[in-house]
Amino acid sequence: MTRLGDVLRGLSGWRRLGLAILLGAASATAFPPFHFFPALLLALAGLSLLLDGAHTVRAAAVTGWGFAFGQFLVGLHWIAYPFMVDPSSHLWQLPFAVTLMPAGLGLFGALACGAAAYLRASGAARAVLLALCLAVAEWLRGHILTGFPWNLPAYAWGASPEVMQSAALFGAYGLSLLTLLLGVSLAELARRRTVLPVVMLAVFATLWSFGALQLRQPSVNVPGVSLRLVQPNVPQAEMHGRFVPRNLQRLTSLTQRPGNPTHIIWPESAAAFVLARDAEALRQIAQLTAGGASLLTGTVRLDAQGRGYNSLYLFGPGGTNLGVYDKFHLVPFGEYLPLAPLLGRLGFSRLTGGNIGFAAGDGPHRFALPGAPPVTPLICYEAIFPGAVTPASRPGWLVNVTDDSWFGPWAGPNQHLLIARMRAIEEGLPLARAANTGISAVIDARGRIMASLGLGQGGVVDVGLPQALPPTVYARYGDLGFAIILLASLIAAVLLSGRRRPL
Repeated sequence: MTRLGDVLRGLSGWRRLGLAILLGAASATAFPPFHFFPALLLALAGLSLLLDGAHTVRAAAVTGWGFAFGQFLVGLHWIAYPFMVDPSSHLWQLPFAVTLMPAGLGLFGALACGAAAYLRASGAARAVLLALCLAVAEWLRGHILTGFPWNLPAYAWGASPEVMQSAALFGAYGLSLLTLLLGVSLAELARRRTVLPVVMLAVFATLWSFGALQLRQPSVNVPGVSLRLVQPNVPQAEMHGRFVPRNLQRLTSLTQRPGNPTHIIWPESAAAFVLARDAEALRQIAQLTAGGASLLTGTVRLDAQGRGYNSLYLFGPGGTNLGVYDKFHLVPFGEYLPLAPLLGRLGFSRLTGGNIGFAAGDGPHRFALPGAPPVTPLICYEAIFPGAVTPASRPGWLVNVTDDSWFGPWAGPNQHLLIARMRAIEEGLPLARAANTGISAVIDARGRIMASLGLGQGGVVDVGLPQALPPTVYARYGDLGFAIILLASLIAAVLLSGRRRPL
């Protein structure tokens, strides 16, 4: 370990940058679909050792940028797929997306590592401050310019449901901070210092034990509720135009399969047309719910001024309109075009067509449903934001409708599913997820998948609705736990930096 540390510290220039990119790329295998969590921890240790040899703030920032660029280049490779849906219009944008987006996100890594170098700590304090700077950068990534908290370090624990349970205490950002502390602490072994890694291993042993106890509790269903998630498996290129009647027929046929569901959930883009203006579609929904069931479906809505919304309609028995939810956290370049006047002149447009985009709703809402606890809908991308998925009035469950055919046939949908599981754990709420091409699933309040239908399959998922838990610590206090861990770690770093002999 010491010899390896000497080699890494001795690298400079393009060799250090190249290895930083490779380490970042390797760290992405910690996320779905590989779930190889040691990759992130070891890569963080390698990054810490590389930074030992970066003697200026600029060199440290470039190294941090390279690490983050490599991680996002591999972990977000699926962003190429949306540009292939309509290649005649968007394929030329693909090289810009797959390189510029990771390059831009890499700036957060540059900021973190540059800041850590600027603080010039020594000993174990250096490792702690690096983890703190990285954690703050992750929080900023989740909030600046509407935020993009995808593949947070916490999600490396997808292979360990036990460790994931700690998100109920301090959320994904808190677990990310602890994960970063564990990873960078491993570099201390190459510096012949063992206290910090031993402390962090003890912390995670405690978290695992806490999670194991939580998972011993069985999942109990809400009496009288039978969910049916409908997954039509429609290719993205066949969502509109002449395919709409066929797609509606497919949804109807799947919904009418034998069974007695009380609540039916269709995915985002299930009705890829203005549902409120389609009398035949409304007639079919009334027929499907005539026996007393309720139906929730994603669709497009136009208001009186002609503004478009990505929406979810809630229908009660007999097709009664119970409410409409408008998506409030829109996808840049997917549902709206940032800097539209400028980028439009350069030839850029929304992936969903045109350059005007959808309007945003006014935030998460809770809706009453007959025969079930109150529900809060989340449309696709909205499920990725910790602490922003429920209104002030707590619901009894979450519904996430999505069209993951945009995310490709592999990594993207699996990553999105894991993120949804983390939201369920944080909030202590069950989550029903209906996806167009997969992965549809019902997730209990501890993040366990109770039933699912995989990628590229058409069919239905029939399952009960798990009960909600009492509000978790995170549901009550949000990112306060993250802030407390951050402050405690900062105090520890200050105390460590004042020691005559580093730990």
